[in-house]
Amino acid sequence: MADVAAVLILAVCGLAGLLLVPFGLPGLWVMAAGFLAYGGLTGFRSISVAMMAIVVGLAFLGEIVESWLGFRFARRYGGSSRAGWGALLGGLVGAVVGVPVPLVGSVIGALVGSFAGAALFEYSVSRRAEVAVGAGWGAMVGRAAAAAAKIALGVVIGVVSLWAVLRR
Repeated sequence: MADVAAVLILAVCGLAGLLLVPFGLPGLWVMAAGFLAYGGLTGFRSISVAMMAIVVGLAFLGEIVESWLGFRFARRYGGSSRAGWGALLGGLVGAVVGVPVPLVGSVIGALVGSFAGAALFEYSVSRRAEVAVGAGWGAMVGRAAAAAAKIALGVVIGVVSLWAVLRR
């Protein structure tokens, strides 16, 4: 019975985690927590320390990729590193501000916040609207690319989880 509960927890956390990622919420961490809970409930029979490190490492990698892509795209579209910081901060603020709007508020807030933060921070340096708008656009594209990358990492975590279940 404990094994059935463990598989159910793993499945719920995996699906919920994948659904949370596009909303800017910590979906990869929900997936990692479900994986570790599955291991604990099954006595770690099919999960090794290496597998736990891989899953937690993938969740950390998702956070790093998310931050890096915002910086990279803001710079690629003509912004300075200051625009990258603006994208990061604006995306966080936008996601929080958008939370009251059901389902899509945090996604739209994060995208708009990334754009506004990068554009504002870049404008404070360059004093040129076209450069600031380019940096903002790049930050928004970076935010969308980061969500796609985190979903891909979530799929990898899901495959590792499935492998652990089938390995029993």
